[in-house]
Amino acid sequence: MATSPFRYFISLFLLLLCFEACLRVGDAKVGCRERERQALLHFKQGVVDDDGVLSSWGNGEDKRDCCKWRGVKCNNQTGHVIRLDLHAQSLGYFQSLRGKISQLGPSLAELQHLKHLNLSWNDFEGILPTQLGNLSNLQSLDLGNNYGDMSCENLDWLSHLPSLTHLDLSGVNLGEAIHWPQAINKMPSLTELYLSDTQLPPIIPTISISHINSSTSCTVFDLSLNGLTSSIHPWLFNFSSSLVHLDLSHNDLNGSIPNAFGNMTILAYLDLSFNQYEGEIPKSFSINLVHLDLYQNRLHGSIPDAFANMVSLQSLDLSRNQLEGQIPKSLRDLCNLQRLGLAYNNLTGLLEKDFLACSNDTLEGLYLSHNQFRGSFSHLSGFSQLRDLSLGFNQLNGTLPESIGQLAQLESLSIPSSSLQGTVSANHLFSLSKLSHLDLSFNSLTFNISLDQVPQFQAWQIFLAYCKLGPRFPTWLQTQKRLLELDISASGISDAIPSWFSNLISDIYWLNISNNHISGTLPNIQAASFLGMDTSSNCLEGSIPQSVFNAEWLDLSKNMFSGSLSLSCGTTNQFSTNQFRRGLFHVDLSNNRLSGELPECWEQWKDLIVLNLANNNFSGKIKNSIGLLYHMQTLHLRNNSLTGALPSSLKNCRDLRLIDLGKNKLSGKIPAWMGGSLLDLIVVNLRSNEFNGSIPLNLCQLKKIQMLDLSSNNLSGTIPKCLGNLTAMAHNGSLVIAYEETLFATDWPLSYIDNTLVQWKGKEQEYKKTLGLVKSIDFSSNKLIGEIPIEVTDLVELVSLNLSRNNLIGPIPTTIGQLKLLDFLDLSQNQLNGGIPDSLSEIADLSVLDLSNNTLLGKIPSGTQLQSFNASTYDGNPGLCGPPLFKKCSKDKNQEISFPSLSSKKEDIQDDANDIWFYGSIVLGFIIGFWGVCGTLLFNSSWRYVYFQFLSKIKDWLYVTTTVNMNRIRRSLQS
Repeated sequence: MATSPFRYFISLFLLLLCFEACLRVGDAKVGCRERERQALLHFKQGVVDDDGVLSSWGNGEDKRDCCKWRGVKCNNQTGHVIRLDLHAQSLGYFQSLRGKISQLGPSLAELQHLKHLNLSWNDFEGILPTQLGNLSNLQSLDLGNNYGDMSCENLDWLSHLPSLTHLDLSGVNLGEAIHWPQAINKMPSLTELYLSDTQLPPIIPTISISHINSSTSCTVFDLSLNGLTSSIHPWLFNFSSSLVHLDLSHNDLNGSIPNAFGNMTILAYLDLSFNQYEGEIPKSFSINLVHLDLYQNRLHGSIPDAFANMVSLQSLDLSRNQLEGQIPKSLRDLCNLQRLGLAYNNLTGLLEKDFLACSNDTLEGLYLSHNQFRGSFSHLSGFSQLRDLSLGFNQLNGTLPESIGQLAQLESLSIPSSSLQGTVSANHLFSLSKLSHLDLSFNSLTFNISLDQVPQFQAWQIFLAYCKLGPRFPTWLQTQKRLLELDISASGISDAIPSWFSNLISDIYWLNISNNHISGTLPNIQAASFLGMDTSSNCLEGSIPQSVFNAEWLDLSKNMFSGSLSLSCGTTNQFSTNQFRRGLFHVDLSNNRLSGELPECWEQWKDLIVLNLANNNFSGKIKNSIGLLYHMQTLHLRNNSLTGALPSSLKNCRDLRLIDLGKNKLSGKIPAWMGGSLLDLIVVNLRSNEFNGSIPLNLCQLKKIQMLDLSSNNLSGTIPKCLGNLTAMAHNGSLVIAYEETLFATDWPLSYIDNTLVQWKGKEQEYKKTLGLVKSIDFSSNKLIGEIPIEVTDLVELVSLNLSRNNLIGPIPTTIGQLKLLDFLDLSQNQLNGGIPDSLSEIADLSVLDLSNNTLLGKIPSGTQLQSFNASTYDGNPGLCGPPLFKKCSKDKNQEISFPSLSSKKEDIQDDANDIWFYGSIVLGFIIGFWGVCGTLLFNSSWRYVYFQFLSKIKDWLYVTTTVNMNRIRRSLQS
């Protein structure tokens, strides 16, 4: 047949094709391409793999097939590597890789058929290799969220990846990539772009960028956390027709929100939170929006009714703005709404029962806290899907309705500080089986729960501060097995700690039982996860358990704990080296009965910021190891029996802002390094010790000092003139001594405001929130000599100055009146001489003044201020005269002991002359007045007769009037 050769040819061709396919299948079974296998092994050599992520990669016979290696995927037919996915995975902790990303470029460039590369959430660092631009088949590139410092100076290499649709460089430093918009515009296939937290440089507005041909396929942009300004808008709106998801949160966008966002007709997700937008909320947002987030901007005005047109809206967050007015009734038409956030505004009005009527079957989160809503608590029984309810910090009143117990899906109930009152029973809460967060703190609620009632929920967080739970410990708490945070402070508990309490807090992160009358001993807490505890202001006694020192934050103050702190040295503080936790950073054991010497194991607490051991019975010396607390900012050792000199190692604690060592038995000289090394000091209190020597000049280097108390010591020498260099006492402003901390694994903020006792107007008073305002110097009760330096009067912000009970001489500085803010001035019991400066009367706010027991002389300056003080203010100064003293000033100024200058003599002569004319005028006026009346009556008989007749009539009228009134009073008493 003529066609037989052709048929044979076709058959042979088909046979060869089948043979080739079999060979390909055979190759796939053998493994990946050897060249690419070697490239992967070379890649592994450049990676530090602490967690054994690449343990399946190797040269062993059982590891020959690289397509079976972890994170590697090959083409089933060609054997080429098409996917390399090594993103860090979390198995309790992240199993990550680390190394120099720049060294991995050549290895990755060998994988020419690679379509997907994912190295995210690792710890790579260095400059991105430009060889990545050679992977022309790449469709997805994800290098985001690496912990290392990864950077890229330009993005030009992206233009060589025409197939790239997904790009994630989040966390990569692109601060030098000034042409990044042009690079993005040259990627025709790009659909998803994630450049969050990349330090993008701001766009410089140019015509070329705003009109350049850009990709019309982009659907997702994430440019959050970049500090971008509003110059991004023109470039961004080039993508109006394609964007579906846009995240611009955490930037510096300002001005009004552009109406052009309304032109993004298919936009479904828009996040503009954490910016600085001002003005009113636009009425032109896309009606197709499903998610709109304007959280924390500067928007004002009312909520527009235009939201009613966004019928697809599921999430709306307008929290943390300056919105006013009532919740518009138009929100009732949002039938798909699942989450509504209006918290932290100035919204007012009543919360009507049907204010979200249409969405009551869909709403899952309602956040209305920190507004001015008023009225009784709304009945929310119709919200069957509600999971999160936050209504705290409003002006709500009335009781908590039992209908709250019908919200079967409720997971978080937060209504703190809302003036609620009445009784809470098991019917309110115990049927909420999914409840994990309960916060009813700072309300006048009384819990009436019987012993046999058990809640169905297992909560993680329970906050019931200032609710009435006592007098017994609430037994229903012992059923909670998942509890991580518990606050029952000031809840009226007057009971001993029950035996089951240690099991309750075995896995707890945060415990606050402060401000009760809880007695007994504190149980030993064995849990490794324990983070913070506040048991202050109770009646707890016994020794402090060793285990509590494994915490991060510890306040056991104002109890009756006794014993020593030696046990604390046995703690391992095992989390101090953990990268996710730190060691103990806050310790307050003040106002207890602790005794013995201070511990010598401070090296275990290198993270310590606040140390307060005041008002105990500690004795002995301060150990040198305290200098290992490099991060310490507050040190309270007041009112103990500590002895010896201050350890020189304390100068290593350069972050110190407050030192209060008052009322001890510390001795030696005040160290000069206190002023040379601890330059951040704001408060120094060394009063009532046994320090000697002179005041070191180095203290004048404390530019931030606002309270300096060296009183009641044995200090000698003169007051340094350089005190004028204490600039914080000369300039307006107050440095607040406060700390804001957050415990690991919780978002619970812990705020601490420093306090100290200040000798104020003869009494010790505690200052806390206003401590930064008390700018004072107290050098009283020492042995200081010399004159008061005039430089002290340059500290014009001083509120209190006490130099009493020393051996100071010389005059009071004439410029003392510069201290306009002085409220307290005590210069008593010195040897000051001369006159009281006239300028002292110009200090209008002076409420306490003591100049007694000096050798001051002369007239007390005239003025309403100095004359308003009691005479005791000036006692012990025999030479003083004039009001408020009864001693009149002598006319003979020459008898004064001092030797006035020539100018003062002239002033005295002029004063004498003025006195002569004043008293002469009085005498002359008396003579003229006396003889003007009496002389006339004496020499004119008719006038004398009329005058005495008038007096007689006056006498008769007084007698009659008095008699009548007395009779009336007598009759009224008898009736």
